[in-house]
Amino acid sequence: MTTPRSDGTVAARSMARLVAVQALYQMAITGAGAEAVVREFTHHRLGRQSEETGHGGADPTLFRELVHGVAAAGGELDDMIAAVLADAHDVDRLETVLKVVLRAGAYELSHRLDVPARVTIKEYVDVADAFYDKKGTHLVNAVLDQLARALRPEELEDRPGGPTPLAG
Repeated sequence: MTTPRSDGTVAARSMARLVAVQALYQMAITGAGAEAVVREFTHHRLGRQSEETGHGGADPTLFRELVHGVAAAGGELDDMIAAVLADAHDVDRLETVLKVVLRAGAYELSHRLDVPARVTIKEYVDVADAFYDKKGTHLVNAVLDQLARALRPEELEDRPGGPTPLAG
C-alpha cells in the first residue's frame, strides 16, 4: 500500500511534467539535445517558472527523467502512439506540442510503473489543457487511455474498492 503524497509533492511533480513538455517542445523545434535543454531549464527556467505561476518549483529529478527518457525512447513511443491513433491521424502529422505531450504520457505509462495509469492520464490531460481546447484534451485522454489499457490492463479493470486514487 502506498502512502498519499503531500500537496507540495504532487504540485512539484505536476509542474515537472508541464516543464518537461516545454523542454521537449524546445528540443523538437530547435534540434537541441536533451542534456543541453535540461541544463538550460534547470539553471534558468525551473525557478523562474515557479515565480511566474506562484506555485512551488518543479521536481527536478522527475523533470530530468522525463526529458532524457522521452528523448531516448522517441521512436518506440511514436510506434506505441501510432498503434492506438485513429486512422485519420498520423504521429508525424500531429502538431508538435500534442506530439510531445503524447510522447511524455506514453513514456510514463511504459516506463514509470510506480505511477498509477489513471494518474498519468489525468496529469497529461491537464498538461494538454494548458495548450488546447477540449478537442485536444479529448485526443490526449483517448490515446493515453488506449495505451494504458494495452500496457497495464490490470490497473484499469473495475475494482470492488472503487477507482484508483488520483495522486501523482
